[in-house]
Amino acid sequence: MDGTPKLDRVLGVAAWAVMAGGLLVDLFVRGAAAEPNRGVLFTTLVVFFLVLCVRLVLALRRRTRRRSALRLLLVGLIVWAAESAFVAGATVPASGRHLSAGELLFLVAYLAFVLYLLMDTEHRAGHAVSTWLEVAVLCGGSASVASVLLLTPLANRFGGGAPLLIALLYPVTDLVLALLVIGQVALRVRSRSRLTGALALGFLAMAAADTTFVGNVTLGNVGTTRLTALLWGAGFALIIGAACRLRPDAPLPASRAVPGPVLMCAAVAAVVVLAVHPGGAIAPYVVIPGAVTLLAAGGRLVLALREARDAAEAFALARTDDLTLLPNRRAVLARVDEHIAANRPLSLVLMDLNGFKEINDALGHLTGDRVLAICARRMREALPQSIQVARFGGDEFALTVSDDDPIAVLEIAQRARAALSQPTYVEGLELVVDAAAGVAVREPSDKESVALMRRADVAMYQAKTSGAGALLYDPAHDEHSRAKLQLAEELRHGIVSGQMVLWYQPQVHASTLEVYGLEALVRWQHPTQGLIPPVAFLPLARQTGLMAAVSEAVAARAVADLHRWQADGMDVRVSLNCAAPELLSGVFSRRLEREALDGAVELSSFTIEVTEDSFLADPERTRATLYKLRRLGLGISIDDYGTGFSSLAYLRDLPLDELKLDRSFISAMVSDRRSRMIVESTLHMAHALELRVVGEGVENGATSAALVAMGADVLQGYHLARPMPPEAVPEWIASRASSFWPAD
Repeated sequence: MDGTPKLDRVLGVAAWAVMAGGLLVDLFVRGAAAEPNRGVLFTTLVVFFLVLCVRLVLALRRRTRRRSALRLLLVGLIVWAAESAFVAGATVPASGRHLSAGELLFLVAYLAFVLYLLMDTEHRAGHAVSTWLEVAVLCGGSASVASVLLLTPLANRFGGGAPLLIALLYPVTDLVLALLVIGQVALRVRSRSRLTGALALGFLAMAAADTTFVGNVTLGNVGTTRLTALLWGAGFALIIGAACRLRPDAPLPASRAVPGPVLMCAAVAAVVVLAVHPGGAIAPYVVIPGAVTLLAAGGRLVLALREARDAAEAFALARTDDLTLLPNRRAVLARVDEHIAANRPLSLVLMDLNGFKEINDALGHLTGDRVLAICARRMREALPQSIQVARFGGDEFALTVSDDDPIAVLEIAQRARAALSQPTYVEGLELVVDAAAGVAVREPSDKESVALMRRADVAMYQAKTSGAGALLYDPAHDEHSRAKLQLAEELRHGIVSGQMVLWYQPQVHASTLEVYGLEALVRWQHPTQGLIPPVAFLPLARQTGLMAAVSEAVAARAVADLHRWQADGMDVRVSLNCAAPELLSGVFSRRLEREALDGAVELSSFTIEVTEDSFLADPERTRATLYKLRRLGLGISIDDYGTGFSSLAYLRDLPLDELKLDRSFISAMVSDRRSRMIVESTLHMAHALELRVVGEGVENGATSAALVAMGADVLQGYHLARPMPPEAVPEWIASRASSFWPAD
């Protein structure tokens, strides 16, 4: 629906009905062979144009933006109707080889029609030369064909000069109006729609009617016949109908308004017309549009060739690095995709220069650009032309090799690295540039370039961090490999389904060897892989954002185990590890508090172990968080003390209860004098600050005896007990009650 009111539709149908009804009445009264009855014809035209005028007036009342254009169309319609009614009602029919001078008043109506078309546009005209040439080709070709079809019948009836000009005036004007509509479409100021088509068709019907009228007059017959009346009526009905109907407010398409095949047909039509055009006085009216069409088509062809050349240059520039003139990332991706689509062997080598940032910082970016250009030239000269050498940007290069032999591709990568490592003299300095290279070989499962590039990038990163020079992609070092993604999904499901379990390692008093507490250590009870240690899944949990969920599962399980033990009469403490993000977010402490409340367990039975790196990211926030934990009744322990920040300031300012000396100092203290001194001095300092000291990693009796002699408070390690499942804890504690001798 276009929103046209119902009355407008009724008037549109009424106009066609009046014209058809009048002609049928005339045929019934006079017969098909007789001339039309002037009275019937006059009455039909009056009623017909009256309906059209009423329709336009109603449209004027509904429109605001198009009101001026519609007024001009109404003026033209009234002038044309008045003049045609006068001609139809004249007692002496127009005849002979000349038209009535009074009929030149029709020019006023046509001037109004031209102004209407110019004002009633939907968009502003474009100014591209190619667009105007396309318009010239389209309109010129149409004019050539229309001239032959409409004007040739009049060619032999006039000798030229003024009579021919008068005879052709109205048909040519109608044709120009139709071409104006077509040109506006080509210029993108009028949309390609049914309404536009009706408008152009209306003016073409007028041209056919005027041609018939002129032909009848020049033969000495009555100019206005049933056919001319029908054509005029159809033309005006289409024009007024297109003007009165509402157009949708939609932008014109950004694509070219004139398709290539249409332009080609217009040019071919002009060539055919020029080849077979009629001679005589009418020839200029046919030849001139045809010549204009061919000239415009030639100009458009020249522009098209220039545009094609510019597009080719732009395409090449889009795939070329400006600095090194090597192919860029876009070119590499295109070549990789081509090889994958063709199922051809392919390997990708990504290379990153080592220490290039220092060159830029010390010598400037201009010198850095010179180094990059030298590196590009050396690799291009050292490698066969079949290998695509490209620069990805910055100090990163890529080699695209049409081979899937990993050994051969690694040799190519080493050859490129060797070319780069030759001394380079820049700014009076001798520089040696090295590079890390990652190699990825196309796999049958690769469907696009992104997968291959990602694997090469992983291999390059591993080569850079390990200092290996050049490495082949290894899924074991890929944090986002398919296997790890699958394991992450299994971990997500395992957390929800309760597969996280806790094992506990006992802690004992150093002086009495009585049980002091238990450290909770998380495990994953995988349904198919069995018990998975934390080192195998906690890094994955951190990478995939599941660490908070793991911590919540640990809190719930620890509260449940402690509640069961306390119900059995066991009085023990449980230490829980908490990573810095969970500590600072408060998620872990809130979950532990809620679980303890639901499980009727005192929070004072728990100690939270945090590492020293928790204080580095946000010391003030960490301080506030620890004080909040202390207010809840939780104990606070520094885990792995001595391996991190190790500042005395936080020992003084934070609400701490104990320090857990890192196992690296404990395990070496018997044989290493410096480690022994560090442990001994830490014990003295901690005791002076009224902090409890836990020695973890006690693996033998000698270490245990040394810690006891130094005054350690709590011991933990395999020499005393290994981590055990929760159901084994009561039995172990019972056995400790009957014997204080540690188990080897």
